[in-house]
Amino acid sequence: MTTEPLFFKPVFKERIWGGAALADFGYHIPSERTGECWAFAAHKNGQSVVQNGMYKGFTLCELWEHHRYLFGQLEGDRFPLLTKILDADQDLSVQVHPNDEFANIHENGELGKTECWYIIDCEKDAEIIYGHNAKTKEELISMIELGEWEELLRRVKVKPGDFFYVPSGTVHAIGKGILVLETQQNSDTTYRLYDYERKNAEGNMRELHLEKSLEVIEVPSISDRHTIQYEQTDDLLTTTFVECAYFTVEKWRLTGAATLKQQKPFLLVSVIEGEGRMISGVNINTFKKGDHMLLPYGFGVFKLEGRAECIVSHL
Repeated sequence: MTTEPLFFKPVFKERIWGGAALADFGYHIPSERTGECWAFAAHKNGQSVVQNGMYKGFTLCELWEHHRYLFGQLEGDRFPLLTKILDADQDLSVQVHPNDEFANIHENGELGKTECWYIIDCEKDAEIIYGHNAKTKEELISMIELGEWEELLRRVKVKPGDFFYVPSGTVHAIGKGILVLETQQNSDTTYRLYDYERKNAEGNMRELHLEKSLEVIEVPSISDRHTIQYEQTDDLLTTTFVECAYFTVEKWRLTGAATLKQQKPFLLVSVIEGEGRMISGVNINTFKKGDHMLLPYGFGVFKLEGRAECIVSHL
Protein backbone atom coordinates (compact mmCIF):
# COMPACT_ATOMS: atom_id res chain seq x y z
CA MET A 1 0.00 0.00 0.00
CA THR A 2 1.08 3.57 -0.58
CA THR A 3 0.54 6.50 1.78
CA GLU A 4 1.66 8.96 -0.89
CA PRO A 5 -0.98 10.70 -3.01
CA LEU A 6 -0.69 9.94 -6.72
CA PHE A 7 -0.57 13.16 -8.77
CA PHE A 8 -1.88 12.82 -12.33
CA LYS A 9 -0.89 14.66 -15.50
CA PRO A 10 -4.06 15.56 -17.43
CA VAL A 11 -4.87 15.04 -21.11
CA PHE A 12 -6.03 18.09 -23.07
CA LYS A 13 -8.60 18.13 -25.87
CA GLU A 14 -9.03 20.90 -28.42
CA ARG A 15 -12.67 21.66 -29.24
CA ILE A 16 -14.51 23.98 -31.62
CA TRP A 17 -16.04 25.67 -28.56
CA GLY A 18 -12.89 25.73 -26.39
CA GLY A 19 -10.87 28.68 -25.14
CA ALA A 20 -7.77 29.54 -23.11
CA ALA A 21 -9.12 29.64 -19.54
CA LEU A 22 -7.48 26.31 -18.61
CA ALA A 23 -4.13 28.11 -18.69
CA ASP A 24 -5.23 29.84 -15.47
CA PHE A 25 -4.72 26.50 -13.71
CA GLY A 26 -1.03 26.56 -14.61
CA TYR A 27 -1.44 24.14 -17.51
CA HIS A 28 0.49 24.34 -20.78
CA ILE A 29 -2.51 24.05 -23.08
CA PRO A 30 -2.10 23.12 -26.76
CA SER A 31 -4.00 26.13 -28.16
CA GLU A 32 -6.55 28.84 -27.44
CA ARG A 33 -9.23 26.36 -28.48
CA THR A 34 -8.60 23.95 -25.61
CA GLY A 35 -11.97 22.81 -24.39
CA GLU A 36 -11.28 19.89 -22.06
CA CYS A 37 -8.81 18.82 -19.42
CA TRP A 38 -9.20 15.10 -18.74
CA ALA A 39 -7.84 15.04 -15.19
CA PHE A 40 -8.55 11.43 -14.17
CA ALA A 41 -8.98 9.41 -17.36
CA ALA A 42 -8.67 5.70 -18.13
CA HIS A 43 -10.39 5.64 -21.52
CA LYS A 44 -9.23 4.62 -24.98
CA ASN A 45 -9.64 8.26 -26.03
CA GLY A 46 -7.49 9.63 -23.22
CA GLN A 47 -5.14 8.33 -20.51
CA SER A 48 -3.92 10.42 -17.58
CA VAL A 49 -0.49 9.49 -16.21
CA VAL A 50 0.98 9.37 -12.69
CA GLN A 51 3.62 12.07 -12.19
CA ASN A 52 5.25 11.00 -8.91
CA GLY A 53 6.35 8.15 -6.65
CA MET A 54 6.76 4.44 -7.31
CA TYR A 55 3.98 4.45 -9.94
CA LYS A 56 5.40 7.37 -11.94
CA GLY A 57 4.73 6.89 -15.66
CA PHE A 58 1.82 4.48 -15.16
CA THR A 59 -1.49 5.35 -16.75
CA LEU A 60 -4.65 5.20 -14.66
CA CYS A 61 -5.77 2.32 -16.87
CA GLU A 62 -2.57 0.37 -16.11
CA LEU A 63 -3.04 0.89 -12.39
CA TRP A 64 -6.61 -0.39 -12.65
CA GLU A 65 -5.60 -3.43 -14.71
CA HIS A 66 -2.42 -4.48 -12.88
CA HIS A 67 -2.53 -2.89 -9.41
CA ARG A 68 -6.16 -3.34 -8.42
CA TYR A 69 -5.19 -3.38 -4.72
CA LEU A 70 -4.86 0.42 -5.03
CA PHE A 71 -8.65 0.45 -5.47
CA GLY A 72 -9.58 -2.06 -2.78
CA GLN A 73 -9.91 -4.88 -5.32
CA LEU A 74 -13.01 -3.30 -6.82
CA GLU A 75 -14.58 -5.38 -9.56
CA GLY A 76 -15.16 -4.16 -13.10
CA ASP A 77 -13.55 -4.25 -16.53
CA ARG A 78 -12.66 -0.52 -16.45
CA PHE A 79 -12.02 2.30 -14.02
CA PRO A 80 -15.51 3.64 -13.26
CA LEU A 81 -15.06 7.44 -13.33
CA LEU A 82 -13.79 10.22 -15.57
CA THR A 83 -13.09 13.74 -14.26
CA LYS A 84 -12.83 16.73 -16.61
CA ILE A 85 -12.53 20.49 -16.49
CA LEU A 86 -14.35 22.13 -19.41
CA ASP A 87 -13.79 25.65 -20.73
CA ALA A 88 -16.81 26.71 -22.79
CA ASP A 89 -15.63 29.78 -24.71
CA GLN A 90 -18.67 29.21 -26.96
CA ASP A 91 -21.94 27.32 -26.49
CA LEU A 92 -21.60 23.55 -26.50
CA SER A 93 -24.00 21.57 -28.66
CA VAL A 94 -27.27 20.39 -27.13
CA GLN A 95 -26.70 16.77 -26.15
CA VAL A 96 -28.09 13.72 -24.44
CA HIS A 97 -26.33 10.60 -23.16
CA PRO A 98 -27.55 6.98 -23.12
CA ASN A 99 -27.79 4.73 -20.08
CA ASP A 100 -25.60 1.65 -19.59
CA GLU A 101 -27.99 -0.78 -21.26
CA PHE A 102 -28.46 1.29 -24.42
CA ALA A 103 -24.76 2.16 -24.74
CA ASN A 104 -23.69 -1.45 -24.26
CA ILE A 105 -25.91 -2.56 -27.15
CA HIS A 106 -25.45 0.36 -29.55
CA GLU A 107 -21.93 1.63 -28.74
CA ASN A 108 -19.81 -1.54 -28.73
CA GLY A 109 -19.87 -2.19 -25.00
CA GLU A 110 -19.33 1.42 -23.94
CA LEU A 111 -20.77 2.55 -20.59
CA GLY A 112 -23.67 4.95 -20.40
CA LYS A 113 -23.03 8.46 -19.21
CA THR A 114 -24.50 9.96 -16.08
CA GLU A 115 -22.57 13.07 -15.12
CA CYS A 116 -22.64 16.17 -12.93
CA TRP A 117 -21.28 19.71 -13.11
CA TYR A 118 -19.72 22.04 -10.57
CA ILE A 119 -19.60 25.62 -11.87
CA ILE A 120 -16.07 26.87 -11.09
CA ASP A 121 -16.53 30.24 -12.77
CA CYS A 122 -18.75 31.92 -15.33
CA GLU A 123 -19.59 35.19 -17.00
CA LYS A 124 -22.46 37.29 -15.70
CA ASP A 125 -25.84 35.95 -16.90
CA ALA A 126 -24.26 32.76 -18.27
CA GLU A 127 -26.75 29.96 -18.93
CA ILE A 128 -26.91 26.22 -19.31
CA ILE A 129 -29.54 24.14 -21.06
CA TYR A 130 -30.93 21.71 -18.53
CA GLY A 131 -33.92 19.65 -19.59
CA HIS A 132 -36.80 20.27 -22.00
CA ASN A 133 -40.46 21.31 -21.94
CA ALA A 134 -42.09 18.53 -23.98
CA LYS A 135 -44.73 16.58 -22.07
CA THR A 136 -44.89 13.59 -24.44
CA LYS A 137 -42.58 11.89 -26.92
CA GLU A 138 -44.90 13.00 -29.73
CA GLU A 139 -44.64 16.61 -28.63
CA LEU A 140 -40.85 16.30 -28.40
CA ILE A 141 -40.59 14.96 -31.95
CA SER A 142 -42.94 17.63 -33.28
CA MET A 143 -41.05 20.51 -31.66
CA ILE A 144 -37.73 19.18 -33.01
CA GLU A 145 -39.13 18.74 -36.53
CA LEU A 146 -40.53 22.29 -36.46
CA GLY A 147 -37.27 23.71 -35.13
CA GLU A 148 -38.96 25.12 -32.02
CA TRP A 149 -35.75 25.02 -30.02
CA GLU A 150 -36.39 28.12 -27.90
CA GLU A 151 -39.74 26.73 -26.78
CA LEU A 152 -38.37 23.23 -26.24
CA LEU A 153 -35.16 23.82 -24.32
CA ARG A 154 -35.03 24.87 -20.67
CA ARG A 155 -32.44 27.55 -19.94
CA VAL A 156 -31.07 28.07 -16.44
CA LYS A 157 -28.85 30.96 -15.32
CA VAL A 158 -25.79 29.86 -13.35
CA LYS A 159 -23.27 31.35 -10.94
CA PRO A 160 -19.96 30.11 -9.47
CA GLY A 161 -20.55 27.37 -6.90
CA ASP A 162 -23.69 25.97 -8.51
CA PHE A 163 -23.99 22.21 -8.93
CA PHE A 164 -26.11 20.22 -11.40
CA TYR A 165 -26.75 16.48 -11.54
CA VAL A 166 -27.18 15.31 -15.16
CA PRO A 167 -28.40 11.69 -15.32
CA SER A 168 -28.44 9.82 -18.62
CA GLY A 169 -31.46 10.78 -20.72
CA THR A 170 -31.23 14.48 -19.74
CA VAL A 171 -31.10 17.05 -22.55
CA HIS A 172 -28.30 19.44 -21.65
CA ALA A 173 -25.65 21.89 -22.83
CA ILE A 174 -23.02 24.07 -21.18
CA GLY A 175 -23.34 27.66 -22.34
CA LYS A 176 -20.77 30.22 -23.40
CA GLY A 177 -18.52 31.68 -20.73
CA ILE A 178 -18.72 28.81 -18.22
CA LEU A 179 -15.87 26.87 -16.59
CA VAL A 180 -17.05 23.52 -15.23
CA LEU A 181 -15.61 20.57 -13.36
CA GLU A 182 -17.44 17.51 -14.61
CA THR A 183 -17.57 14.14 -12.87
CA GLN A 184 -19.01 11.34 -14.98
CA GLN A 185 -19.09 7.68 -15.74
CA ASN A 186 -16.07 6.50 -17.71
CA SER A 187 -17.64 6.99 -21.12
CA ASP A 188 -17.14 9.16 -24.19
CA THR A 189 -20.56 8.54 -25.74
CA THR A 190 -22.51 11.68 -26.63
CA TYR A 191 -25.52 12.11 -28.91
CA ARG A 192 -25.69 15.57 -30.45
CA LEU A 193 -29.28 16.78 -30.73
CA TYR A 194 -28.78 20.37 -31.95
CA ASP A 195 -25.72 22.46 -32.79
CA TYR A 196 -27.10 25.90 -33.70
CA GLU A 197 -26.34 25.07 -37.37
CA ARG A 198 -22.66 25.84 -36.75
CA LYS A 199 -19.97 24.77 -39.20
CA ASN A 200 -16.58 23.28 -38.39
CA ALA A 201 -13.19 24.41 -39.74
CA GLU A 202 -13.88 22.59 -43.01
CA GLY A 203 -17.17 24.44 -43.51
CA ASN A 204 -19.35 21.44 -42.70
CA MET A 205 -22.03 21.18 -40.06
CA ARG A 206 -21.21 18.64 -37.37
CA GLU A 207 -23.01 15.32 -37.33
CA LEU A 208 -26.26 15.08 -35.41
CA HIS A 209 -27.59 11.90 -33.80
CA LEU A 210 -31.33 12.54 -33.88
CA GLU A 211 -32.52 8.95 -34.07
CA LYS A 212 -30.48 7.76 -31.09
CA SER A 213 -31.21 10.95 -29.17
CA LEU A 214 -34.95 10.42 -29.50
CA GLU A 215 -34.58 6.86 -28.25
CA VAL A 216 -32.81 7.85 -25.03
CA ILE A 217 -34.31 11.25 -24.05
CA GLU A 218 -36.45 11.00 -20.92
CA VAL A 219 -39.95 12.41 -21.41
CA PRO A 220 -41.12 14.31 -19.44
CA SER A 221 -37.76 15.81 -18.52
CA ILE A 222 -35.97 14.53 -15.42
CA SER A 223 -36.03 16.98 -12.50
CA ASP A 224 -32.90 17.63 -10.44
CA ARG A 225 -33.58 15.94 -7.11
CA HIS A 226 -30.59 15.66 -4.82
CA THR A 227 -30.09 16.67 -1.21
CA ILE A 228 -27.02 18.74 -0.34
CA GLN A 229 -25.37 17.83 2.98
CA TYR A 230 -22.75 19.69 5.02
CA GLU A 231 -20.17 18.41 7.51
CA GLN A 232 -17.50 20.37 9.40
CA THR A 233 -14.26 18.59 10.40
CA ASP A 234 -11.76 20.92 12.08
CA ASP A 235 -11.13 23.66 9.50
CA LEU A 236 -12.61 21.67 6.60
CA LEU A 237 -16.20 22.12 5.40
CA THR A 238 -17.37 19.18 3.28
CA THR A 239 -20.38 19.79 1.02
CA THR A 240 -21.82 16.57 -0.38
CA PHE A 241 -23.65 17.46 -3.60
CA VAL A 242 -24.81 14.06 -4.81
CA GLU A 243 -24.70 10.38 -3.85
CA CYS A 244 -25.92 8.11 -6.63
CA ALA A 245 -25.28 4.64 -8.02
CA TYR A 246 -22.34 5.90 -10.09
CA PHE A 247 -20.49 8.36 -7.85
CA THR A 248 -20.49 10.61 -4.81
CA VAL A 249 -19.26 14.17 -5.38
CA GLU A 250 -18.16 16.57 -2.64
CA LYS A 251 -16.51 19.96 -2.26
CA TRP A 252 -13.82 20.42 0.37
CA ARG A 253 -13.28 23.99 1.60
CA LEU A 254 -10.10 24.12 3.69
CA THR A 255 -9.44 27.22 5.80
CA GLY A 256 -6.65 26.02 8.08
CA ALA A 257 -5.95 22.44 9.15
CA ALA A 258 -7.97 19.21 9.29
CA THR A 259 -7.28 15.55 9.98
CA LEU A 260 -9.17 12.99 7.89
CA LYS A 261 -9.17 9.26 7.19
CA GLN A 262 -9.45 7.78 3.69
CA GLN A 263 -11.89 4.87 4.02
CA LYS A 264 -13.14 4.56 0.42
CA PRO A 265 -11.82 2.32 -2.40
CA PHE A 266 -10.25 5.54 -3.74
CA LEU A 267 -10.65 9.33 -3.61
CA LEU A 268 -10.18 11.60 -6.62
CA VAL A 269 -9.20 15.10 -5.45
CA SER A 270 -9.08 18.05 -7.90
CA VAL A 271 -7.77 21.35 -6.52
CA ILE A 272 -9.76 24.19 -8.06
CA GLU A 273 -8.53 27.07 -5.88
CA GLY A 274 -5.76 27.83 -3.41
CA GLU A 275 -2.90 25.72 -2.13
CA GLY A 276 -1.73 23.69 0.85
CA ARG A 277 0.03 20.56 1.92
CA MET A 278 -0.94 17.00 2.73
CA ILE A 279 0.82 15.04 5.46
CA SER A 280 0.36 11.26 5.19
CA GLY A 281 2.62 8.91 7.12
CA VAL A 282 6.18 10.15 6.53
CA ASN A 283 5.14 11.91 3.31
CA ILE A 284 4.60 15.65 3.01
CA ASN A 285 3.21 16.76 -0.36
CA THR A 286 2.32 20.30 -1.40
CA PHE A 287 -0.63 20.90 -3.70
CA LYS A 288 -2.00 23.89 -5.60
CA LYS A 289 -4.75 24.94 -7.96
CA GLY A 290 -4.76 22.65 -11.00
CA ASP A 291 -3.43 19.57 -9.21
CA HIS A 292 -5.26 16.25 -9.32
CA MET A 293 -4.51 13.64 -6.65
CA LEU A 294 -5.69 10.07 -6.24
CA LEU A 295 -5.72 8.77 -2.67
CA PRO A 296 -5.70 4.97 -2.97
CA TYR A 297 -7.32 2.31 -0.82
CA GLY A 298 -5.65 1.96 2.57
CA PHE A 299 -4.29 5.51 2.47
CA GLY A 300 -5.35 5.90 6.08
CA VAL A 301 -5.16 9.01 8.23
CA PHE A 302 -3.84 12.22 6.69
CA LYS A 303 -3.69 15.89 7.54
CA LEU A 304 -4.47 18.86 5.30
CA GLU A 305 -3.08 22.33 5.89
CA GLY A 306 -3.68 25.50 3.89
CA ARG A 307 -6.46 27.41 2.19
CA ALA A 308 -7.98 25.61 -0.78
CA GLU A 309 -11.11 24.34 -2.49
CA CYS A 310 -11.24 20.85 -3.97
CA ILE A 311 -13.83 18.78 -5.79
CA VAL A 312 -13.67 15.19 -4.56
CA SER A 313 -15.33 12.08 -5.98
CA HIS A 314 -15.56 8.42 -5.03
CA LEU A 315 -17.88 5.46 -5.30
